[in-house]
Amino acid sequence: MAEPTPDDVRRFIAAGLACEHLEVEGDGRHFFATIVSAEFDGLPRVRRHQQVYAALGDRMREQIHALSMKTLTPAEWAAQDPQPHHYH
Repeated sequence: MAEPTPDDVRRFIAAGLACEHLEVEGDGRHFFATIVSAEFDGLPRVRRHQQVYAALGDRMREQIHALSMKTLTPAEWAAQDPQPHHYH
């Protein structure tokens, strides 16, 4: 079975969780996801992560060996500091 790509992981998550913003980076074995979903509203981080794992289902155990994630509600995402500016 081929290693999943970041696009695969993004599709897996999006298929099981309504996301307003979803970014996935990775190398086939280790992934980092930024997931913004209204479904996270009022949930602690551990429950948010459980929702993502539930969306991934068996693929999490079989194909995705390491997934780090940042889970945010739309309000938390909007409140984040903008990207830092680099001055030369």
